[in-house]
Amino acid sequence: MNTDGAPRLGAWQQTWRLTAVTVASLPIWLSMLALMRKQSGDPGAWILVGDPLLALGCLAALLWRRRWPLAVALAVTVASAVSVLATGAALLAMGSLATRRRPVEIGAVVVAYVGASQLATGVYPLQGSADVPWWVQVALTTLTAGIAVAVGMAVGARRNEVRSLRERAESAEREQSARAAQARALERNRIAREMHDVLAHRISLVAMQAGVLDHRRDLSADENRLLVRGIAEGSHQALEELREVLGVLRSDHGRPEPPQPSLDRIPDLVADARAANLDVRLTDTVTGSPPDGIGRTCYRIVQEALTNAAKHAPGAAVRITLAGAAGATLDIGVRNGPAPLRTARPPASGFGLLGLGERITLAGGELDHRPTPEGGYVLTARLPWPDGSAAHSHEKSA
Repeated sequence: MNTDGAPRLGAWQQTWRLTAVTVASLPIWLSMLALMRKQSGDPGAWILVGDPLLALGCLAALLWRRRWPLAVALAVTVASAVSVLATGAALLAMGSLATRRRPVEIGAVVVAYVGASQLATGVYPLQGSADVPWWVQVALTTLTAGIAVAVGMAVGARRNEVRSLRERAESAEREQSARAAQARALERNRIAREMHDVLAHRISLVAMQAGVLDHRRDLSADENRLLVRGIAEGSHQALEELREVLGVLRSDHGRPEPPQPSLDRIPDLVADARAANLDVRLTDTVTGSPPDGIGRTCYRIVQEALTNAAKHAPGAAVRITLAGAAGATLDIGVRNGPAPLRTARPPASGFGLLGLGERITLAGGELDHRPTPEGGYVLTARLPWPDGSAAHSHEKSA
């Protein structure tokens, strides 16, 4: 990249440009040579040798016009005062400088070009040239320079437009890549959260049953069989739920997803926990049916609380309370006592309470969880319940 921001020219691009300005200058040089020969018979050594050599030097200087545009333009313009064959090189250098669209530089080179054209009349004196008014010579030279400058500025404007479009395309590509990376990260988090919601509860119950089976040597054969059956059934259910989640994640966007568990499925969670030898009691005083989103969040809160109780306090008594009504809030409380059993704990995933916090924040609710002084743990949540749901009263204790 050069000082004007233009891409570097290749060998072929340089060659055809220099060839074009040489061909454009050649008729002027031949005309001058013919006029001088007609006027004096001997045109002189300068126009035959010096003029072409100086023009060749100007062509060589043009190779660096994009690195040092102002210096090359001034040098070639001054050289064109004593070299007719360098006229095309001077116009190319002027047009190349004009692509930068800097008025001060352009003005300096135009003035130098007009002045050089006036000096050229002294180097190549022709009969009749004195009869042409000076202002006509200046006007013609200025017009020629103006055309070169106009072409150069148009090329510069087009170059800037192409550069701007390229930068916009690159910026859009970077933004698209960033959005794609963000979408992939969100999808990974979604998959991890769904996996946690579906599997952590089942696997925690299975792990707790296996821990009881390992630590309790006083169990009867029927009790052992019951625990083994619970482990087998829990593992089977975990696999089935995993297949269901993977099917949802792989499903097309146009295909509806299966219904998600809501508030009415919480008794099933309690029953599963009891089947895994957890001492769970549910007190439900909810009046009305909450919206699907609120009910689903409530289900996930209770599920996560039971999962954590099975992980960290196997055998502890767990008390679940649900209360709320439309137009107020839905309050969830889960409290467990200290763990009477000490079993090997499964590794923590780190998505449990974090996922709950995200769900509850999106629902506009509040979450609080902390250990209790006696060694247990309590989790409370409050979800907004907007008015307008179909209310039907129910109160039960399980």
